[in-house]
Amino acid sequence: MANVLILGAGGQVPAHVIERLKTNKAIKLTLYLRNANRLEKLQSANIRVVEGDILDSKKLTDAMQGQDIVYVNINGQEDLLTQQILNAMQTVGVKRLIFIAAIGIYDEVSGDFGKWNEKMIGPILQRYKQAANQIEASGIDYTILRPTWYTDKDEIDYKFTQKGTPITCTEISRKSVADMVVNLIEKPELYIGTSLGLEKPGTEGNKPSFMQ
Repeated sequence: MANVLILGAGGQVPAHVIERLKTNKAIKLTLYLRNANRLEKLQSANIRVVEGDILDSKKLTDAMQGQDIVYVNINGQEDLLTQQILNAMQTVGVKRLIFIAAIGIYDEVSGDFGKWNEKMIGPILQRYKQAANQIEASGIDYTILRPTWYTDKDEIDYKFTQKGTPITCTEISRKSVADMVVNLIEKPELYIGTSLGLEKPGTEGNKPSFMQ
């Protein structure tokens, strides 16, 4: 059985991941979030809900005990929280990390879309860039995922590109990102030491269609 810790478990992408994995008897989930009441109903033999803040080093380290994979989906203080997570992983000896970042952290989005993306989330990109640098220098078995702009479309339709490849498509569904995360959890040997851009083919443009 694989033990998986989800940090930021109350998010929308994690919700799809949890839905996909909750009946998988080969996987035991620990859902870590600041307000456990949101997910208490999911408690089961294969799901444990833990209330805690990532900045609480002791609580986080305790939650790391016995884990095989850590999946991180956080918003805010990304650089600071990432260092806390890496410290806890190294303390306990957990090696596998799946981390959701954002497009643009390597200046891989060019043209009008790149300028728009920078204008919209520039400060966030700087924090994610620092987080990615920390992860890449950590020596752990990481996969960084860089989704383009989220939609709530009920679809799984995406491609992924390696670090250094330009990002040209503007959208991706949360279900598509969750599908990639589930694939990595079920086959953790895949894409170790890589940073993958995630995008829906055919959505090229100067901004996402829902922002036009």
